[in-house]
Amino acid sequence: MSEHTEGMKKGMLPLHGKVALVAGATRGAGRGIAVQLGVAGATVYVTGRSTRAQRSELNRPETIEETAELVTRAGGQGIAVQVDHLEPVQVRELVARIEREHGRLDVLVNDIWGAEFLFEWNKPLWEQPLEQGLRLLRLAIDTHVITSHFALPLLIKSPRGLLVEVTDGTAEYNATNYRLSLFYDLAKTSIIRLAWAQAHELRPHGATAVALTPGWLRSELMLEIFGVTEANWRDATRKQPHFIISETPHYVGRAVAALAADPDVARWSGQSLSSGQLAKVYGFTDLDGSQPDAWRYVREVQDAGKPADATGYR
Repeated sequence: MSEHTEGMKKGMLPLHGKVALVAGATRGAGRGIAVQLGVAGATVYVTGRSTRAQRSELNRPETIEETAELVTRAGGQGIAVQVDHLEPVQVRELVARIEREHGRLDVLVNDIWGAEFLFEWNKPLWEQPLEQGLRLLRLAIDTHVITSHFALPLLIKSPRGLLVEVTDGTAEYNATNYRLSLFYDLAKTSIIRLAWAQAHELRPHGATAVALTPGWLRSELMLEIFGVTEANWRDATRKQPHFIISETPHYVGRAVAALAADPDVARWSGQSLSSGQLAKVYGFTDLDGSQPDAWRYVREVQDAGKPADATGYR
């Protein structure tokens, strides 16, 4: 059956009637998550700084309007709202709008990032541009805290509210591996702890918070870097053989949709999860029908110095 389920009755969709906010949904994982929540029938507010009228400092072509249209086309209702999540007033107004228009918030996804070009890989702290590094931390951490501050009071009013903090790397992996630079390492590890702490605060209200990481993401930017498209992505393995384990943004999107539809989602409270891990629990696949288990592959194949081979890992 196609993702675009116009012929399916709304009542059959697991998230019909649910309201989600995907903060940072312009592209990449955020866009994939928003679309898959739409496939499940949710109303999805998609936020970011890039619109058809104005681009963020990343100066990329993807827009929140496009994401919202994809959500609606997938079977949900996409609502694009331009928001800079470093600006508390804008975030407060966003949450007030959601409450005014729908009176509820069932799922909050904190996927704000936008700091791809603010650090240099494998250079020590004293060789990194300090101003850029501090800007990275603000974009990667402060935005999540600000958004949760305003959105969680509405989330806890809904039964089984879910907060998903999107990061890069599992708690197990990040605890023992240096992640590209001090600033990047600190940002992505902090989000895991942020999810854990929020889970502690949300638990008495019947809500759940988790940290979630995709694997090697075939985002728009990553495909561009390798000079390929989604249609011929395997050609990138000529430059980077381990790209064979990569996954689409829809894979982590299906992970979020599965969590949001799980009546027993509280079992994951405070945990660090991955798309590949949850695929085995919930039975979803990536768009090609495979189940990439990237973080196991990275540990057992890539970091172990073995030749690239995804056999048994997807």
